[in-house]
Amino acid sequence: MNKKIIICLSLFFYFSQLTSLAQFTQQDSLRGSLNAERDWWDVTCYNIGLHPDFTTKTIEGKNEIQFLVVKPGKKMQIDLQAPMVINRVFWKNNVTLPFIRNGNVYYIEFPEMLKINSLEKITIAFEGNPTIAKNPPWDGGWIFTKDKLGRPWMSVACQGLGASVWYPCKDHQSDEPDSAFINITIPDTLVAVANGRFIGKKSYASGETTYKWKVVNPINNYNIIPSIGKYTTWHENFDGEKGNLDCDYWVLDYNLEKAKQQFTQASMTLKAFEHWFGPYPFYEDGFKLVESPHLGMEHQSAVAYGNKYLNGYLGRDLSGTGWGLKWDFIIVHESGHEWFGNNITSKDIADMWLHEGFTNYSETLFTDYHFGKKAGNEYCIGTRRGIRNETTIIGNYGVNNEGSGDMYSKGGSLLHLIRQLVGDDEKFRQILRGLNKTFYHQTVTTQTVENYISKNSGISLSKIFDQYLRTTNIPILEYKIQAGMLSYRWTNCVKDFDLPLKLESSETWIHPTQQWQEQPLTTDVEVLQIDNNFYITAKKVAS
Repeated sequence: MNKKIIICLSLFFYFSQLTSLAQFTQQDSLRGSLNAERDWWDVTCYNIGLHPDFTTKTIEGKNEIQFLVVKPGKKMQIDLQAPMVINRVFWKNNVTLPFIRNGNVYYIEFPEMLKINSLEKITIAFEGNPTIAKNPPWDGGWIFTKDKLGRPWMSVACQGLGASVWYPCKDHQSDEPDSAFINITIPDTLVAVANGRFIGKKSYASGETTYKWKVVNPINNYNIIPSIGKYTTWHENFDGEKGNLDCDYWVLDYNLEKAKQQFTQASMTLKAFEHWFGPYPFYEDGFKLVESPHLGMEHQSAVAYGNKYLNGYLGRDLSGTGWGLKWDFIIVHESGHEWFGNNITSKDIADMWLHEGFTNYSETLFTDYHFGKKAGNEYCIGTRRGIRNETTIIGNYGVNNEGSGDMYSKGGSLLHLIRQLVGDDEKFRQILRGLNKTFYHQTVTTQTVENYISKNSGISLSKIFDQYLRTTNIPILEYKIQAGMLSYRWTNCVKDFDLPLKLESSETWIHPTQQWQEQPLTTDVEVLQIDNNFYITAKKVAS
């Protein structure tokens, strides 16, 4: 390739990137990047006090933020989305700190440069009418609704939209508080449930009660969620890999009996996932399913459930195979996020496939564990019908941008393909367990996970990850059959794409490259059948 072509191609990719980033605003960058006002401090604890008003659809509260100074700094970015407002900010000895607002960002100024390794604390008073969810959990925000008996029912769904839609925080996935307290004051006719363990309640003469919950493990900002309604509860013990796991279930009182029947699937789910992924990551905080006024969400240690006590996805099988009607999609999928999404969290939401692709594949592994490998394979292959291949799975970094919704089933199909290459389910299982052990309670990048899987599988997978995560092209195996010879090559793929393929109903493998290769056929066939567990397109071309 001559220098002029190289320069033209370089300019093309440079301006393509500029065009791609041009769609993002300053506010996107402030949310999505670790800038100078964010990178000098590390959150260690959120202590949130919350007082919602169902009638006025308002909330008020305080968030006491404890943080470690990792390098000297004095100007702090705090995120809180309009129309919510910060009223006051207090520092030690009740010193009031000044602040200014820029859209959904507040800049708080300390009177002096804070010293490295010091542990500091500020208290932020906030209030307002939070964004009301239009179609939760996809178009999220606060939910002020009523149950079927006309009683108040409130919660939040804010993945993607961000926790700053309702409370002030450092709204970036890379910085999780190591612990959290959630204190919810509501009318004493209702019950408030949140993440972690219930540590008590306090009643007041006004007819209100404060419910207190404590989380002792690192937790994503968007996972800290109050659920408020006429709840009732029951408790079970799960005999897990780390001993007794406390399981508590919170449902609207009139749904108790059918919930007890449907939620027997929780222990089935925990058993399957501890087998594949290792111990449940939050024994100290327990496991909960909490009935929600929306479909569901992976709220750590308090999984939101709204699947109407039906198997499948609201009674439908997303795979079209029948296997998806054998189990409750929300119990399985959202619980799978406790390992991928909550235990292992992507630093940037551009890498959200680490949450959704692995958790999509947890559905296959659940099916495999309880109904056999053939059932799991069929389920995974069936879910491909939802793949659109319009945009890439990985989004733009630093601007709070998720990639394509294909991160679910295409991400799962990628992992299924890698499982075929590993060729040993026990080895593959140890890779999944190793991920959860090695990156226990950590935030990671795609590249870190890619490197781990390649190293521990002993297979160079970089081009396969590039193909399925960073392009929308499905690789095409072109082949010819003539005079007992098979010729084949890869097209529609990244440079040096390297994916061996197994032939259907056979132990025969072929190793295509982007150059034509040929080998004798052992059987007389007109059409080459590739094992359908590989997500590729096979295309016969003229000899």
